[in-house]
Amino acid sequence: MTRIAIVTGSIRPGRQSLDVARWVKSFTDERSDAEFEIVDIADFHLPVWAEGTSPAFAPGGFSEVSQAWAAKMAEYDGYVFVVAEYNHSVTGALKNALDYLSTELNDKAAGFVSYGSAGGARAVEHLRGILSEMQVAHVRNAVLLSLFTDFENFSTFAPTAAPAAAVAPMLDQLVRWARAMELIRAGELAAV
Repeated sequence: MTRIAIVTGSIRPGRQSLDVARWVKSFTDERSDAEFEIVDIADFHLPVWAEGTSPAFAPGGFSEVSQAWAAKMAEYDGYVFVVAEYNHSVTGALKNALDYLSTELNDKAAGFVSYGSAGGARAVEHLRGILSEMQVAHVRNAVLLSLFTDFENFSTFAPTAAPAAAVAPMLDQLVRWARAMELIRAGELAAV
């Protein structure tokens, strides 16, 4: 069965990332085409990445913490990244968590659920560039949540109908792409 992680993108106190991840998970609970699980980066207590060499040269990580994080992310065929937009980009916590990884994400697929003043769109565009470098295929459809309409007083998650309607199309694309990438990893789709 195709396995997809719903990855939180923030670790700060008062964050909305985990609430948004749980909301996404509520949609996946009704699906039978893949298994979905929330992976909260806050649970891994990753220090600022300061290893002596790239994870590409030391797959699986260096410290016990990085090894646990890398092993967890390696379990999945695809990812839904819950992306908070900070200063027109991804959070430092999400970028830091990704810096610990390399081959664990290669030839896998990703989708996005983002939030911010502009729906988190700018953060998603930055994350697409990061994931492209990591050889992750990312789907077009995304779910954009506005701080103005989908959060009461900018702090309580209260999604409206429009982003809710965007979840299933994003997940549909993600599951298809994750399955296609499984074939690539298995060597069943040769390069042309």
